[in-house]
Amino acid sequence: MDFVGIDLAWGMRARTGVAVADDSGALVASGSVRSDADLDAWLSARAPAPLVVAVDAPLVVPNATGMRDGERALGRAFARYQAGCHVSNRSRPWFDPPRGAVLADRHGWSLDPVAVPSPGRPVCLEVYPHAATVGLFRLGRTLKYKRGPVLARRGALIDLLARMTTLAPLALSDSARWREIEDAVAAATRPMHLDAVEDEVDAIVCAHLAWLWTHDRTAPQVYGDPALGAIVAPPPPTHRPG
Repeated sequence: MDFVGIDLAWGMRARTGVAVADDSGALVASGSVRSDADLDAWLSARAPAPLVVAVDAPLVVPNATGMRDGERALGRAFARYQAGCHVSNRSRPWFDPPRGAVLADRHGWSLDPVAVPSPGRPVCLEVYPHAATVGLFRLGRTLKYKRGPVLARRGALIDLLARMTTLAPLALSDSARWREIEDAVAAATRPMHLDAVEDEVDAIVCAHLAWLWTHDRTAPQVYGDPALGAIVAPPPPTHRPG
């Protein structure tokens, strides 16, 4: 059984991170693509029959305006840790329809997070890596590796990589690709060097969440109503925000 993580870009020009973990939770492949055709080809070659797919992108967006219930619920739990999510609604062309929903429909993935996955009917979850890392690593605030001066971003990403190596099921120390990512981040001197791998790193977090959803249902929970756009993330944190 394969567990797939996708850090899905909202448009076709940005980079999409992809990763797959096996039934033990170990990372077996990761990378990045751009077009739908490239994404479909990557999945076909490396995870043709996934059990659970975790996507960092809105999947169910029925609301014409405003914020989805899942975003509101996640914000109540994680905003103190600077991990609230972006607002999604159909007034934004890239959510009408969401690229994630089109992807799931194309592959026959169920968008109901509480459905029981099977090899013939995989389940696709909407996840949010920032909230996930706050919960998994008890962070006082999100690590700022997406924006800002390159040295600060590099330091934050190095911090995240070190924390991710403590997730035993991923077995990252056994992954040649993971060592390449670590080397690329350590040597980064320009934003483009970090941009080239950060989506892939997020996808690896997503793949771990997909695996947890099947193997440790106490680790993540559903925020919001699945029919109105639900997000799967760790339980509301109780540690002190920083």
